[in-house]
Amino acid sequence: MQSETRYPDSKNANSIKAGNDFEDLITVVLWIRGIILQVFKEKKQQYKWGESVQGIEIKYDGNCSRTQRLSIEVEERTAINNPWVKSGIYGKSWLYVQGNEEIAFLFFTHFLIGLHSAKYLGKEKEEATIKAFYLSFADCKKYGVEVHPTTEENNYWANIGWRNA
Repeated sequence: MQSETRYPDSKNANSIKAGNDFEDLITVVLWIRGIILQVFKEKKQQYKWGESVQGIEIKYDGNCSRTQRLSIEVEERTAINNPWVKSGIYGKSWLYVQGNEEIAFLFFTHFLIGLHSAKYLGKEKEEATIKAFYLSFADCKKYGVEVHPTTEENNYWANIGWRNA
């Protein structure tokens, strides 16, 4: 399993756990839609095959509800002394899912690459361990599919008569 110290220079010390919890939630949201997702947890497998067997990349963006935008990852590094590597939309995926427990968006990865290549609105950011560009919720709603993970999961289990654990 991934270690919590994988990104020692990250602003969010709990980023890996939060990401893993979000992946589990999105797994259910996709399953409700008929998409079975198997995520690789080991970095070795992710580097070789991508984040999942199905070619789906999932990114947690805890602040997106507050900021009303997604921060679409394009490069990362595990520590400030390590080199930048292409990541996020430049991984091995065809579907890109990003958001938080309240709201998330599904995109075709090649569409996001096209936006980035066109220097979409010039709104980019660089932090200690991530490079990204911003995509407003208004544009997310135009270009992606909006889902509400926690609500959808709870409604699904309620509709089939199970209590949400």
